[in-house]
Amino acid sequence: MATLPFSATSAHSNLATHSKFISSFIYSNPIRRNSRWFFISTSCSSRARRQLCVKSAATDQKDAATQTQEGSLVTFPLDSASIASIIKYHAEFTPSFSIESFGLPKAFYATAESVRDLLIMNWKETYEYYEKLNVKQAYYLSMEFLQGRALLNAVGNLEISGAYAEALKKLGHNLEDVARQEPDAALGNGGLGRLASCFLDSLATQNYPAWGYGLRYKYGLFKQHITKDGQEEVAENWLEMGNPWEIPRNDVSYPVKFYGEVVSGPDGNKQWIGGENVTAVAYDVPIPGYKTKTTVNLRLWSTKVAPEEFDLHAFNTGDHAKAYAAIKNAEKICYILYPGDESVEGKSLRLKQQYTLCSASLQDIIARFERRSREPVKWEEFPEKVAVQMNDTHPTLCIPELIRILMDAKGLSWKEAWDITRRTVAYTNHTVLPEALEKWSLQLIQELLPRHVEIIKLIDEELIHTIIAEYGTEDLDDLVQKLREMRILDNIELPDSVLEILSKSEESSVVDYIEEVDKEAKATDEEAQSEGLDTEKKKEVTFELDPKLPKMVRMANLCVAGGHAVNGVAEIHSEIVKNEVFNDFYKLWPEKFQNKTNGVTPRRWIRFCNPDLSKIITKWTGTEDWVKDTEILVTLGKFADNEDLQSEWREAKRRNKIKVASFLKEKTGYLINPDAMFDVQVKRIHEYKRQLLNILGIVYRYKKMKEMSPDERKAKFVPRVCIFGGKAFATYVQAKRIVKFITDVGATVNHDQEIGDLLKVVFVPDYNVSVAEVLIPGSELSQHISTAGMEASGTSNMKFAMNGCIQIGTLDGANVEIRQEVGEDNFFLFGAHAHEIAGLRNERAQGKFVADPRFEEVKAYVRSGVFGPYNYDELMGSLEGNEGYGRADYFLVGKDFPSYLECQDKVDEAYRDQKRWTKMSILNTAGSYKFSSDRTIHEYARDIWRIEPVVLP
Repeated sequence: MATLPFSATSAHSNLATHSKFISSFIYSNPIRRNSRWFFISTSCSSRARRQLCVKSAATDQKDAATQTQEGSLVTFPLDSASIASIIKYHAEFTPSFSIESFGLPKAFYATAESVRDLLIMNWKETYEYYEKLNVKQAYYLSMEFLQGRALLNAVGNLEISGAYAEALKKLGHNLEDVARQEPDAALGNGGLGRLASCFLDSLATQNYPAWGYGLRYKYGLFKQHITKDGQEEVAENWLEMGNPWEIPRNDVSYPVKFYGEVVSGPDGNKQWIGGENVTAVAYDVPIPGYKTKTTVNLRLWSTKVAPEEFDLHAFNTGDHAKAYAAIKNAEKICYILYPGDESVEGKSLRLKQQYTLCSASLQDIIARFERRSREPVKWEEFPEKVAVQMNDTHPTLCIPELIRILMDAKGLSWKEAWDITRRTVAYTNHTVLPEALEKWSLQLIQELLPRHVEIIKLIDEELIHTIIAEYGTEDLDDLVQKLREMRILDNIELPDSVLEILSKSEESSVVDYIEEVDKEAKATDEEAQSEGLDTEKKKEVTFELDPKLPKMVRMANLCVAGGHAVNGVAEIHSEIVKNEVFNDFYKLWPEKFQNKTNGVTPRRWIRFCNPDLSKIITKWTGTEDWVKDTEILVTLGKFADNEDLQSEWREAKRRNKIKVASFLKEKTGYLINPDAMFDVQVKRIHEYKRQLLNILGIVYRYKKMKEMSPDERKAKFVPRVCIFGGKAFATYVQAKRIVKFITDVGATVNHDQEIGDLLKVVFVPDYNVSVAEVLIPGSELSQHISTAGMEASGTSNMKFAMNGCIQIGTLDGANVEIRQEVGEDNFFLFGAHAHEIAGLRNERAQGKFVADPRFEEVKAYVRSGVFGPYNYDELMGSLEGNEGYGRADYFLVGKDFPSYLECQDKVDEAYRDQKRWTKMSILNTAGSYKFSSDRTIHEYARDIWRIEPVVLP
């Protein structure tokens, strides 16, 4: 453990060095890249202050500091000695640890805080420049931001990795060892959050004016432990020692209200009063771009209540639970990502989270718009300065919330507020799964957000009138069917204004879902008709409801109706969105629907996590510009057969595999052979992602091995290490059974001396970004085997392709486009196609499906108990039968099983020919050029947000 020689002299020196940073708020582009010199622009309030700043810098750095004609600009050398002094300063004066030692944890925090100083300087200049120009700004609202470790990414983007490595070496530490001390920020779970984080990196790198908004989860989703019982969940502890990257903004807070009631004022305006009040407080995380000063912001909200909400009297009388009640109710909003929603309390908490994100963020956005605007504020210009992107349906409440603020707080009319909102907000759809197309109980929203229910009803009524205006009332059967599919409010009576229109239709009384309400009146009508009286005015109609079903609010429909753009995240997914999920909306508003295929940042996912491969790419493309311009990667394809490139490529892959082997030994205790094929499936555990198909294929492989002689095994099978990783949601029982099954198979196979290194199965606990950064560079085969049509896009498939990993998969999500770009011969394809899935399920329901004998064989083998005493009847039973919840193999594991096995045989054959395999690997990297998030963000900026890059001077 290193010990710094702290003394009064060194403390003074460190403080003096750091004062140059804190007295100089902004540094501009380096004037000498090689020596890492930066301009430091002082932000002094007077000429005397400016002169003092310059004099101080010039005195301490006579050779380095130079004064401009204005006397306000100095240069400062960001060399290793200066950095070491800054780190020592933070170790002494920004302490999170005791002063006695300078171990790795303390070294990380001091190092991160020194980097944060630089980010704050750039962030401040970026922010002030946007303010000065009053640029149009995009705001990305997401419940997840899966950032990963930030240190290496930050110093890499700032191009100061070498200087920091040297500085830490002077202090007795290695940069990589220090970086490994950083916990992953527990702000996300899967692809949704990682996509959001890649987007922030690309926004900054391409100089787009944009911010991210999210929640600051204290305990994240959960930390995953793997025990003999399978997955166990414990709370994340990522904030236990503090977060050196965040900047608390205690002066930036907004009220967020729940419950209460809506009252009408004398002027007819509505006000939401009473109820439960919490305060959302801002924490900022600066996100640097690559080779640019632009530093965008991720603003996270934490919740609390005012001190007076603490019931001191109750506490002093011993009723401590009552005393803390208001505080705990507020704090728990930001405790957990996706709290279990099996209970009413869980549902309520999730809705509180979503509304907190929307309300606090919109209040902040509106406050910024008002500050940047000249008096009087022209609200009709709001969409010309603000673009709000909803990342999936979680931020849907920003639609009624923006309308509420504009109407109730700013005095705009319904028509004005509705028009502004529709021109401001856009929606990204990430799924076709019904459970992810959120529906909320109307009663719950009514209790929690009564004003928003009123506004949602207005939007629903507006939508219905639009549908009627488009299609008319001549074919009421068709119209009613469209209303049933498109309405925001599900199983809820029609508004009076709509009933009045339908009542005028001659056929309104014969529609299946329109009925006469007053049967007594009907009898009276018949009597009157027999007397020759006119009864037309007595007829009333209503939308038929199902009393057995709950009244719901369909959030995805609200997103489509309330926004100006809807995009899918891969070509096949966007077609499904248009033709199936929102087909009626697409017919109504075809101009709204777009495709924006996802992407990943090449900085984190090649340049920084795979330096060996990066050096090879730079050498063979002749430039490092591919890190920003990934189209240059296509150049690699010309050299795919070159023996020198292939040799270098294989050696880089093997070094990465050795790192993976060391990592797995540390995390799981298993020893693996780096010369075996590394076959990887890492992603959220879900039935549609079909980890079950993968592990059943492995079980079949194992069974066949056991039936062969040693020589036959070696001739038939390529050695494989099958690696799994991912979290099953805490209440998703079937997914947790799959985790248990994988670990049981691994425990049996890995200890089978007869099989040895020919097959290993390893489940990596607590899969996260940092684990991915180790596994992906060393992977050789990556499995993306979801049921066709179920995966919206995927982003891990892109990361694997970028790192030269060959994929086995279905024609699903971005797999389709990856296969097109890398070449059909360089992608292992199997399984049913998306357009076949509905028919296959229907055949299953009719009892026409006949399972392949190999599928029946592998299920019987699992049930034989070879993998331990756990009863897998429920898991295997989900693959059987023709109908029923949790049965009938909804995700078509059995249907695709034979195709999957045959495709795996082709994988073995290809891997035996290492020259062919290496060529495939090179062509995968070359073909991944399209999947940079820089390209994706450019398309969002151009087609949806209508924003332009803003390059700082």
